[in-house]
Formats: sequence, structure tokens, C-alpha cells
Amino acid sequence: MSDIPAQPTAPAINPVLRTVLLWTGIAAVVLIVLGGGIGFLVAGTDGLWSGLAGVGLAVVFLALTPVSVLIANRFYGREMFATVFFGIVMGGWLLKLVIFIVAIVILRGQSWVVPGVIFGSLVAGIIVSLVIDAVAFSRLRVPHVSDIELPTRDPEAREDS
Repeated sequence: MSDIPAQPTAPAINPVLRTVLLWTGIAAVVLIVLGGGIGFLVAGTDGLWSGLAGVGLAVVFLALTPVSVLIANRFYGREMFATVFFGIVMGGWLLKLVIFIVAIVILRGQSWVVPGVIFGSLVAGIIVSLVIDAVAFSRLRVPHVSDIELPTRDPEAREDS
């Protein structure tokens, strides 16, 4: 038998994260139409842009976590996987924080921002994303120890006990 370890399979969560990203993309298109349309009906062109900005921010914030986990899972099976995984995921969260602060500073002084519309579209995007995550993860059928490989006993090894 060879002493070369087998290449580990991808983590079992990857297909679920890809599904979440797909559903988030579809929901983003629907939210863009609804958020922009409702914003336009409520406050004209400024409402349209406010609705689009709110939905855009929601989609970016909520897509960054599954994207960062998928990127981090590319290092699965390597020696420093846990360290790299948490570094990438925490880096994604810090990136979200920076984007949020920059967006607030930039949008705060804009004359076209309608606060109620941007807030409503942002909240709608967050709620839709939470529903998508809840549905996707509730349908997940992965055993609790899916990515663990148990050691096997060498049949030719002799027990001296």
C-alpha cells in the first residue's frame, strides 16, 4: 500500500453554499425590479436610485459570507486549513464592515437618497436572504461528521498485546 494520503474530497457544505448563491442571485433580480419600481412609484427617480442602492448593498453584504466560505474551502485538507479558513472568513466580515462604513459615509450626504426607500429595500434584501439561507440549510442532508475520515486498521499489522 502507498503512504501517499488520498486527496480529500471537497467539504459537504459547498453544494449548499452554491445553491444559496444561485437563489440569492435570482432573488436579487426580483428585488431590483421590486425595490426600484416601488422606489420610483414612491419618490420618482430619487426613489428608484435609492431602492437600487439598498438592494445592491443587501446583496453584496449577504453574498460575501458564502463566497468567502467557498474560497476558504479550497484549502480543505491542507495542513493549515482551520487557520486559513477562519482568516478568510473573518477577512470577509471585516470587508463587509469597511464597505458598510464607506457606503454610509458616501450615501449620507447624497441629495438623491430617500431614507425610507433605501432602508426598506435594504431590510427587504436582508429578510429575503435570511429566508433563502433558512430554506437551503433546512434541506441540507449532511451527517454531522460528513467530512471526517476515520483511520483504518492495517489488516497485515500484527498485534503484540
